[in-house]
Amino acid sequence: MVKPNIGIVNALIRLTFGFTLLTWAGAKMVKNPWRDSYLWVALVAAMKIAEGITKFCPMTALFEQYQQQQKPTEHKNQLLEKTFSSLTENAVNPT
Repeated sequence: MVKPNIGIVNALIRLTFGFTLLTWAGAKMVKNPWRDSYLWVALVAAMKIAEGITKFCPMTALFEQYQQQQKPTEHKNQLLEKTFSSLTENAVNPT
């Protein structure tokens, strides 16, 4: 089971946008069934509907995972900066 990573308002916006886009693409596919672009729009709309129902967005999950991976690197950089600054202070003002 996936953990929800979007809020209720965001989910409702995705549902509204998804159903609107799916309706529009369905109406266009009835008029021009040979156009593949409307099929792609319908697939994107279905993804937005699924994201709204499950309250899980894979792109948001990937971004959060990337952010979690960057935090240890930032911490290491801060430690290195503190160490370097203390070394340079001792080199300039030896006491």
